[in-house]
Amino acid sequence: QVQLVESGGGLVQAGGSLRLSCAASGLTFSTNAMGWFSQAPGKEREFVAAVTRHSNTYYADSVKGRFTISRDNAKGTVYLQMESLKSEDTAVYYCAASPARYVTVTSASEYPNWGQGTPVTVSS
Repeated sequence: QVQLVESGGGLVQAGGSLRLSCAASGLTFSTNAMGWFSQAPGKEREFVAAVTRHSNTYYADSVKGRFTISRDNAKGTVYLQMESLKSEDTAVYYCAASPARYVTVTSASEYPNWGQGTPVTVSS
C-alpha cells in the first residue's frame, strides 16, 4: 500500500520560507517521478514542481527561482524548499508519485498516488 505523508506546512509571513517534506512508503521510491501540486480555495489543483527518476527538475513559471524540489532516495523523501513566499502561494500542497517510465510530470492525471496535503498560508 502506497503512502505519501506531507509535512512542513504552516503560517508564514510574506517573504518568508518553508520547507515541505513528503515521506513515501510502499513503493520503489527511486523509480518514481515525484511532484508537488497546490490547490487554493475554489481553484483547480495546479502543478508546482516535479523531479523525475533521473533527478531532472521542472517548475511552474510562477515559482521558478523561488522554489526548489529535491529528492533523497535513501530516505524515500522528496522536499520542496519555498523561498520568498507570496500571499498567492497560499494553498494546500500535495505530494504525488508516479511509477510510470514516461510521465508528463506537469499533469496531475499522470500521478496515481497522492498524499493528504499540507496547508501553507502566507500572510501579507
